[in-house]
Amino acid sequence: MAAKRVLLIQGHPDPGASHYCHALADAYAEGARDAGHEIRRVQVAALDFPVLRTREQWESTPPPESIRRCQDDVRWAEHLVIIFPLWLGGLPALLRAFLEQLFRPGFAFSGSLATGGTKGLRGKSAHVIITMGMPAPVYRWYFGAHSLRSLERNILKFCGIAPVRDTIVGSVESGGPERHGRWLEKIRALGRRAR
Repeated sequence: MAAKRVLLIQGHPDPGASHYCHALADAYAEGARDAGHEIRRVQVAALDFPVLRTREQWESTPPPESIRRCQDDVRWAEHLVIIFPLWLGGLPALLRAFLEQLFRPGFAFSGSLATGGTKGLRGKSAHVIITMGMPAPVYRWYFGAHSLRSLERNILKFCGIAPVRDTIVGSVESGGPERHGRWLEKIRALGRRAR
């Protein structure tokens, strides 16, 4: 398999290294590097950027330097990996604010897609990895994985990123070291394949 350029976006809003999302990100990066893939990493919690509050800000103001550098990383990447914990049924607020800054008009898309605009991130793929306290089947089948589907359809695919795959790591708090280790190995294997 040919080496890929992978951008790993760690979306946990707490920069402390003790969270399972950080361990999953490290496992993915380790597997990818071992297989010869190039990795760049963004830790959203370490970035300094304002929350967008108006449509005018989103459409017309230039992104801050921290976001501009992340956009350069997205341009560089062939594959994006986004890791985050499910909070209140959706993305943590800081990750959502980051994605609003990152996927701006003129970068992620241009013009009205309804009337012939262009998707600016075609040719890239993505994998979304979510951790949560509830069992994964409950989130996927009972709740319909609504926030995951929204991220995939309304943000990533909207900008041309496809295919978008996902992995749901459920019951994190009750999993125990053995189960956590099995998940780390699964994510490491995804990194080796740059999936």
